Parts: sequence; C-alpha cells; structure tokens
Amino acid sequence: MKPSSKVIDPAFVVATPARSVCDDNARALHDHGLLRFQAMGTRNGIKGIPAEQTRLNPKIGLVAYAFARTFSTYRAESLRFRLHPWFDHWVRKKLAPGNHVISSYGYANASFQWARENGGKTFVDGGNSHPENFWTILTEEHQRWKCPFPPVARHHYERSLAMMPHTDYILSPSTFVSRSFLERGFKPSQILRNVYPIDLSCFQPPTTPRPQNRPLTVIAPGALSLRKGTPYLLEGFRIVLKTFPDARLVLTKSVFGNVEKILEANADLPIDWHPPLPHPELAEKLRSADILVLPSLEDGFARTVTEGLGCGLPVIVSRNTGASDMIVPGKNGEIIPIRDPQAICDAILKWAEVILSGQQREPIGLDKEKLSFGNFSREFIDQLKSIGLA
Repeated sequence: MKPSSKVIDPAFVVATPARSVCDDNARALHDHGLLRFQAMGTRNGIKGIPAEQTRLNPKIGLVAYAFARTFSTYRAESLRFRLHPWFDHWVRKKLAPGNHVISSYGYANASFQWARENGGKTFVDGGNSHPENFWTILTEEHQRWKCPFPPVARHHYERSLAMMPHTDYILSPSTFVSRSFLERGFKPSQILRNVYPIDLSCFQPPTTPRPQNRPLTVIAPGALSLRKGTPYLLEGFRIVLKTFPDARLVLTKSVFGNVEKILEANADLPIDWHPPLPHPELAEKLRSADILVLPSLEDGFARTVTEGLGCGLPVIVSRNTGASDMIVPGKNGEIIPIRDPQAICDAILKWAEVILSGQQREPIGLDKEKLSFGNFSREFIDQLKSIGLA
C-alpha cells in the first residue's frame, strides 16, 4: 500500500551515526519548531534536543567502539563504515511522508531515496568536498607516498558517491566545498551556506607581550595525515631552520598511519609534542606560539584556523583548506598552493620578520559574532525560508 501523502509538521529529521556538525543544524531546527527528531547511533543525545525528539540506537555505537578498540585506525574506520546501511535502514523505518532529511556522506542513502519519493527534500552536510574530488586528490597523494591503502575504504567512497543523485541541497561550510559540487553539475541554487558555529569564548589573544627569549614557534594543531599536508609542513619547516635554527614546531600526537614513516624520517626536527587538548588548554598552547600552519590537501572547514585567529595568530593555509575563506593575505595570514614546502617556508619567514621585529602592527581580529551559534541559526533558517521549507 502506498504511504499517505500527509506531511508531518515539523518535518525535519537529522540523522548521523555519531556526534557531528549536523548537531548544530538540529539545534537550530528545534529552536524554530522545525525538528521532528534527531537520530543517532549512540547512548546519549545532544544538549539542547529533548528526549522526545531524540531517537537512539546505542548498539551501533557499541559495535563501532569495539572495532576501535580491536583494530588499527584504518581497519576500524573501514568496519565502522560497514555499519552505515544498518543505521540507514533503522532511520528509514522511522520516516514519515514529507520528512526532509539532513545527513552526511554515505550515512543515509536509502533514507534519502525514500524521503524524495515521498515528498521530502534531502540535505548533505559538506564537511568534505564532493566525494569524487576528495577521492581524486587523496588517491593521488597516497600513490605519491606509496601508501598501501586508499584515502578511505572504497566501499564508503562508492556509497558516498551513490548518495549524490538523491541529494537536493548541499550544506556548504566553504568556497572550496561549494566549488567542488558546482564543478560536478550541482546548481548554485542547491548550495546553502553552512559555516560551522564555534564557541570562541576561550580563544582570546594574549594579554602580555611576546617573550623576547621565545624562539620562533610554529604550531600545527590537530591530527597529522597525508590529507592535512603533513609531509609538506615538515619539509617547509626544515627549510625555515636554515634561517631560524632555533625555531620550534609544535604538533599534536594524533598521528594517522599514513604519515608514521614520514615522521620517523623527520625525527631530527625540533618538534614539541603534546596530546590532544581540551579547549582551554589548546587556547593556552596557541597563545604560546607565533604562527599557525595548516597546508591541507582537502579540508571542508578546519575550526583550528578560526581558533588560531581568535588567539591572535597569523594563519597560513592552503587554498584547499576551506577555512581559507577567513584569511586576508598580508593582514591575518597567507593562502598558499597545496604540496609546496617552499611556499610554506616563505610565508612563515614573511610573518616571522614582522613578529620578531617588534614593530607595531594591526591586531589580528576575528568577527566572533559571525561565527556564533545565533548567527549560524539565523542564516540556516533564512535559507530554508528562501526555498520554502520554513
């Protein structure tokens, strides 16, 4: 029997197996009376979404946790992706005609197809660029460094790609992401601006002058991997040492297997390691550095860029780092090509000259209101209104 065409109001469903940036979309929808429910494969929901609007399947999260505890990072991730059809089937059974679904790559293929066949619209969170763009850039990179496994499990890539024909709108956090979809046939009207909100309350500039005895300190927060451009960061910093032999590089001890051998080959570099840090401690670490560098080959929107700007650091990013939208070259950082160690070095040296000279310069500022949840919520709902869904 064909389902009733009656539309359920509120009509939005947000479906992700674990915590994600889509949580903010769910909060905004709830605040405006548009959320039917949020579905997650976890034990607990998220703050701000009441229990009656939360659907949980903790078995999925438990299995994913077992994979993470048992296998290598890549193998655990590959197996975790195998859980997506289970999550998808569970969500699809809970949909009603007229529901609109927000999810991300490969999570909810059947749910997307069913929603569109029954009067709903579908939205993909563009946390990365188009799957084909992601796969092309990083497959080339893995081959360049003779990495024995692909950027992500091929079955996940194929499932993500299969989701695209059933996608009505892309929630895009950056120009880089938007361009990757426009180049593959999506229309400008299908791209909705979705710059992730960030709590920058603890990411403040230093209140004391830079210590004169501090060596030039470059920080690259976050995980290290081929996708993040780690080999080029290390090589660029090695060139910097020819000018500043006492310079230091600050890195997070969160290392993907695809760069372990590269790090071993660069063990002679003066690196200060630290574990992943909670926000207050990370902010302190950022304030103790001079320049932040993130030369990613593929990055939808790296929040560390705005966190660094919030702490008063000039930020050097590649043009493939989505948060490059926040950079005004020469004013608060530089935008460089991908895979270019010399460009990384030149940008660091340019800013080092300014920083170490002690000359007065305009403080690096950040419009924190534009990145607030309130502004994010207003922009998101206004765009839904513009397409007739709010």
